[in-house]
Amino acid sequence: MSSCSSTRSEGDLDELETLGWYHFDLSRHATEALLLSNGVDGSFLLRASNKGPDCFAISVRAKDSVKHFNVRRQNGKYCFGFNEFLSLHDFTSHLANQPLLGSESGNLIVLRFPYPRQVEEPSIYESVCVHTAMQTGRSENDLVPSAPSLGTKEGYLVKQGAFVKSWKQRWFTLNRNELKYFKDKMFEEPIRTLDLTACTGVQFDYSQERVNCFCLVFPERTFYLCAKSGVEADEWIKILRWKLSQIRKGR
Repeated sequence: MSSCSSTRSEGDLDELETLGWYHFDLSRHATEALLLSNGVDGSFLLRASNKGPDCFAISVRAKDSVKHFNVRRQNGKYCFGFNEFLSLHDFTSHLANQPLLGSESGNLIVLRFPYPRQVEEPSIYESVCVHTAMQTGRSENDLVPSAPSLGTKEGYLVKQGAFVKSWKQRWFTLNRNELKYFKDKMFEEPIRTLDLTACTGVQFDYSQERVNCFCLVFPERTFYLCAKSGVEADEWIKILRWKLSQIRKGR
């Protein structure tokens, strides 16, 4: 495989930046932290490599690790594994078909979900040994970023009832300014959606006969919740307080 060239045209820069999943300034280690903490199996992104201006990497989460594969641009063409694509359009169309990558370590990895928009790069990337396109018929338009933002969280919490003061486990999801809770994780419809723009405070609570409790204060009601550990309760409180601070800044 030839080395990467040292020049890049302005047109090439603009071309790549039209991709919503191209992270031009994300390092290898930041990429791994992002995909492991916030991606799912098959989440991937394209980023610049410090091997040279026309060198890039496809980074993809494979269960509990992140694999990196070289992408090279040369004379306007994109080289990925043993394939050469005449244009960015051809390259992204190929990725939209969720290709199966086989690495030297024997792992088979499917590129499923493009992830939307500092430590040295590794000196060696895994080489693509198997590269088979799957789900033919898809196009580059199918590469729509679908990963959640960093300001999201989900998990089980135990919630106190409004009238009967019993405690029941519920599945909670936090996305944007909405905190939803469900009867269980597999249910699609929430029992209730709490609008955080109306929340006046989040804090640890020591009034209940339970540990790891915290409460969300609304004008009409205070919601009492318990996490399985103090660390988890602290994580919920921190992200909820951050949400409230962002809401106040926007007012």
